[in-house]
Amino acid sequence: MGEYDDEGLNFLLPLCLFFAAGIWLVIDRFQSFHNRAVQFRIASPPQIGPRFEAHKIPNPNLESHNLYPELRPPMFIEGRRYITCFDPATGFHLDTMAADTAGEITNKIARAADAQKEWKETSFRDRRRVMLSLKKWLVDNQETCARVACRDTGKTLLDAALGEVLTTCSKLDWLVNHGERSLRPERRRGNLVMFYKKSWVCYEPLGVVAAIVSWNYPLHNAWSPIIAALFAGNAIVLKCSENVVWSTTWFVNAIKECLRACGRDPELIQLVCCYPEDAEAVTKSPIIRHITFIGSEDVGRKVAIAATDHLTPVTLELGGKDPAIILQHTNLQQWASLWMRGIFQNAGQNCIGIERLIVHSSQYDELHDIIRRRSEELRLGSALSNPGDGFVPTVDVGAMINEDRVRYTEELVQLASDAGIDVQGGERYKHPYLEHGAYFTPTVIGNGNPESEYAQRELFAPVALIMKYDTVQEAIDIANGTRYGLGASVFGPDQEQCVKVARQLECGMVSINDFGVFYLNQDLPFGGTKASGYGRFGGPEGLRALTTTKAIVEDRFGWAIQTTIPKQLDYPVASIKESWEFVSGLIGFVYGDGWRTRIESLTQLIQAARR
Repeated sequence: MGEYDDEGLNFLLPLCLFFAAGIWLVIDRFQSFHNRAVQFRIASPPQIGPRFEAHKIPNPNLESHNLYPELRPPMFIEGRRYITCFDPATGFHLDTMAADTAGEITNKIARAADAQKEWKETSFRDRRRVMLSLKKWLVDNQETCARVACRDTGKTLLDAALGEVLTTCSKLDWLVNHGERSLRPERRRGNLVMFYKKSWVCYEPLGVVAAIVSWNYPLHNAWSPIIAALFAGNAIVLKCSENVVWSTTWFVNAIKECLRACGRDPELIQLVCCYPEDAEAVTKSPIIRHITFIGSEDVGRKVAIAATDHLTPVTLELGGKDPAIILQHTNLQQWASLWMRGIFQNAGQNCIGIERLIVHSSQYDELHDIIRRRSEELRLGSALSNPGDGFVPTVDVGAMINEDRVRYTEELVQLASDAGIDVQGGERYKHPYLEHGAYFTPTVIGNGNPESEYAQRELFAPVALIMKYDTVQEAIDIANGTRYGLGASVFGPDQEQCVKVARQLECGMVSINDFGVFYLNQDLPFGGTKASGYGRFGGPEGLRALTTTKAIVEDRFGWAIQTTIPKQLDYPVASIKESWEFVSGLIGFVYGDGWRTRIESLTQLIQAARR
């Protein structure tokens, strides 16, 4: 009998192992399939090719097609509004696109709402697969994406790689690895009164959300709200800046193609291309359940007011006047390269760029000399210029978005010159080969007055503003002395002192001995205070803002213990005195200070319950 048992075990053990291995392989293949990126393709636009030749528009603007009929599309309709798309670094005409009407926008919102009905039922695994597919595509096509962003904004390839591709990959990676954890139902603690209940907080899709975004980072500013909305189970209507319609259309089409490849409805994303005066079809829509706005303070106020029609929640990111406080005895040479990038990256058109360098008076001359000398060496031009143009396109600073921004910057810097302030640069740059480009000379304003207009208004330009202080408190007061409060930096050899200063700054984010890293870490909320707006996007806070927060309370012990109404509290109330003694005793027993109070209250509660 013993031998028979041993033989049976010897037979069953390998069989069990075989079946276990088979089950594991099936599960592993299933998970691998659903966690694998889906490949898709989208054609590169010819406008970024090495042989691209286009009409150069003199003094290009959004309505240049009204002056030059050759810029009009073949199916041009009289009476309809169009948007001229152009490269601000070269003046090249990229396309002329029809602006959406209010009726067309309303129709797009309705299509998004229809598509969201199925999407909201998808699992986090399904949503992660879309994010994985987008991340793989973006990494594989990063140069193409960077060139598209460069062509539409005039930025450099390096600025596009850092500000467009790197940041977007970071957000996609965070959603893949941590997005579900942020939206998974959470168990919440109860209290003694509700000991027989258990409580949950659930984060459910809102429906259709909207994002109205700025032009300075067309890839990231479009993809960031889209991928967050999709991961939260929503559809999204994106209203891009009219200045970057051409590139945003291509970037959004890439996500639509990804959705198709993953077997999902591309109508989940609707791109709205219109002039600002027609955007109320989005901001006043009763279907839109949340609005994220990135742009100027003036337009942000209009969006917030329009959203009150249907009490639509709004997250506002309105730019800033970010200071970098440099504490005494800081090694200036150590951080000079970082300050240069913080000031001049993206031609200064960066909402969290360094707008003010606040340095101790004993180190002012040294800092001014460093920044002045290095800014003189910066090269301006187009990253996508053809070799046949007669020069090698190696550039440090690209173009500004249009001539209006160049004129605005000139006027503000001129105020410093008129006040007798030391200004290096300060004027439009006339490029020898790119005569239609919108360039501004890298500028240094020395010993700036903190109360002046150029020190109070957001420049959003390649301008370094350097100011002195004598005490740390004075530096903090200068940093806090504007209407804005988005980001900031503190530099110094003593990290504890840096953190102490950071805690006193009126802003939403601070980097210690660094610049803007609070945005690269996508686990952190992004946003500001004061005139820089309110609300947060990024991190768990931003993702949850795109959901309905729902509290659910259920019985812990099923039918065994459930809520009942004591006779002392039942309607109609028999005795006010007895009902009061019952409730008063309950409150004292649960929340009373000290055991004597609690015992006396419990006695009162029992006596009231017996009556």
